[in-house]
Amino acid sequence: MEYTKEDLLEAKRQIDSTLHKLEEVIRTLEAKESRHKSQITLAQRRIKAFTIAGGLIERELERNFRENRKSS
Repeated sequence: MEYTKEDLLEAKRQIDSTLHKLEEVIRTLEAKESRHKSQITLAQRRIKAFTIAGGLIERELERNFRENRKSS
């Protein structure tokens, strides 16, 4: 499936925003009692998944940039 540069940039922006919010959630939960350990683990796993997704989007953007330079 092909995505436009704008689609990829918006997806990356949304992922970055979600990552920021998840990091805030972890800080908040860590400041509370240890009964939130499972929520902290879930947030950490989501951060890892979103970080991977963001990296893949960046790689796709770079690949498209290189292809566009070659065809110019």
